[in-house]
Amino acid sequence: MLFDSHNHLQSGKFGLPVDVLIGQMRDAGVTGCVVNATREEDWEVVRALAQDFPDFVRPAYGVHPWFADTPKVGWQDRLREILIHDPSASVGEIGVDGWVSEPKMEIQQLVFREQIKIAVELERPVTIHCLKAWRELLDEMDQAPAWPKKFLMHSFGGSIEVAQRLLKRGAWFSFSGYFLNPRKAKVLAVFKQLPKDRILLETDAPDMMPPASLLKFSLGEGVNHPANLKAIAEAFEKEAGQGTLVQIAENVKRFWEF
Repeated sequence: MLFDSHNHLQSGKFGLPVDVLIGQMRDAGVTGCVVNATREEDWEVVRALAQDFPDFVRPAYGVHPWFADTPKVGWQDRLREILIHDPSASVGEIGVDGWVSEPKMEIQQLVFREQIKIAVELERPVTIHCLKAWRELLDEMDQAPAWPKKFLMHSFGGSIEVAQRLLKRGAWFSFSGYFLNPRKAKVLAVFKQLPKDRILLETDAPDMMPPASLLKFSLGEGVNHPANLKAIAEAFEKEAGQGTLVQIAENVKRFWEF
């Protein structure tokens, strides 16, 4: 099961119709994907994709920390409603980000907490973005009255020490092809130390470009095609060891409950 656990097919940055993109993904052996919203304005677009491609797209609804200052009054109720409408939907992409100066961390944290509460209430998996804010994330976990049973650290770029603390909380980690670039060797080394039964794969398309040598599908400079997942998977297995992809296929079934 070659499954993309995190992308943004709704982004409009690909320059191709989504049905063409998905057709090319299928031709490359990709069996499905999770499409993550980043702001409230995305939710209906993501829902439409899930309705148009029900055997391929799993929706994730949430507010990314970069857009934590954009939700309108009542957004929590609207998020809850759209999740209830589709029992297979997850919560994402949500999190905290210290790389950006705006929105302020306090705003990010408030929006993050609200989404965690909804995920716990509805018993949904969560996809978490965290960049240069590990202390803040761990503090949120320590202070939360309850935490989701399943949470995925997407494109995890933290240290093995941070990973170990997250593992104790039940974290899963998705590997992006961007980490196959030589300058990201430290991140690859961390993934090689993680338990193989906690690893998933993602493209984060149209972002997180793999090395040029791995690109089998090109959409122009800086635009990652989600069909590159196959090449990412094969390259990761070469690094992590034979049998890695068999294990990841089992992980997909367990995390996403196929």
